[in-house]
Amino acid sequence: MSEFEDLVDSHYQALYRFGMSLAKNPDRAADLVQQTFCIWAAKGHQLKDRSKAKTWLFTTLYREHLGHARRSSKYQESDIADAEPQLPAHEPKADRKIDADRAVALLSQLDETFSAPLTLFYLQQHSYKEIAAILDIPMGTVMSRISRAKDQLRHLMHTAADTVEKIVPLDNKLAQ
Repeated sequence: MSEFEDLVDSHYQALYRFGMSLAKNPDRAADLVQQTFCIWAAKGHQLKDRSKAKTWLFTTLYREHLGHARRSSKYQESDIADAEPQLPAHEPKADRKIDADRAVALLSQLDETFSAPLTLFYLQQHSYKEIAAILDIPMGTVMSRISRAKDQLRHLMHTAADTVEKIVPLDNKLAQ
């Protein structure tokens, strides 16, 4: 057996009981013991006097418990179901709708040669063949113009996104 396995076998039960006395929770106690042995695996080689390993393990477990208690008092743990009413409402497709609204608004900035086939295809759901008949142009030209229109629109959306102010100023009354 390796030194590490021997250490685990020798002290696991006592560390677990100590963890239980601190945490009052079997899962938390097991986590404390596991974390203690993980720290030993990373830093145990620094201990020069191996006869003090037991003391080092108990001290480390206690410090881990204190650290967790400090963090949990600062950041209260709660079940997500209990916190759900406090969470902001999220509309699943809201981000796509915002992008779609921006794209439609920017569509008017494209030359009509490109915006017409794109509008007919995406907003009116016409086929390439129908668009070719409506605009009286070859189907290959329809596909080419839609492709170019998408590239131009994509460029406009990236340009518009770069010019949008990223920070929203707060009203002084709200900030106080």
